[in-house]
Amino acid sequence: MARIVMPLPDQDYDPTETAVPWKTLTEAGHDVVFATERGTVAACDPLLITGVMFGQLGAKEEPKKFYAEMIESRPYQTPIMWDAIDPSAYDALVLPGGHAPGMKQYLAGETLHTKVAAFARTGKPMAAICHGVVVLARAGALKGRKTTCLPKYMEQVAYFITAWKLGKYYRTYPAYVEDEVKAALDDPSHFIRGPLHLMSHGTATDDSNAFVVEDGTYVSARWPGDAYLFAKKLLERL
Repeated sequence: MARIVMPLPDQDYDPTETAVPWKTLTEAGHDVVFATERGTVAACDPLLITGVMFGQLGAKEEPKKFYAEMIESRPYQTPIMWDAIDPSAYDALVLPGGHAPGMKQYLAGETLHTKVAAFARTGKPMAAICHGVVVLARAGALKGRKTTCLPKYMEQVAYFITAWKLGKYYRTYPAYVEDEVKAALDDPSHFIRGPLHLMSHGTATDDSNAFVVEDGTYVSARWPGDAYLFAKKLLERL
């Protein structure tokens, strides 16, 4: 049985990118330990549960069920603090994403960056999805690695079709995720965008619409549509 640490912001993380890995790992018998900056219980981006743009965007039904189960679990209700993360005490690290404003606490958290950098030096499995890859980039933990992340075209499309109603909800920072991640790499060719997908999601039984990049013990993915395959690939490394 492995112990996996999953840091989160206080609010606005993506429920699919968190709950699908949590469900996959715990069903396999592993322990997931949650961590927030001050040890407070986190809350996901509520729009991703109720449905962005009249319910057309957001979490699918099965991930929402996993999320409801996850938030009632004891580990979720009793997170540790970021500065209490001891890389030697865990077998893997998972960095979920999210794009709403509350994510800035997580993406810019210097304490979390320090812990992530230390964990990366251990060589143990790490998995980052969507904006979670930005945490690795800012921690200096992408050197020599191949990776994907939220592609610019996805971020642009989501922003353009929702800006009239939600403003900059889909633009956490002026810089695009893809641009920031590329800038953190030793070689720009180490960024792998993956096939063009806009609405098609992978599922527990069908990975044909999902995409991940595997580089040794590191797994990265683009968006919630990759969450099941992302979780499966991390599980293989445990």
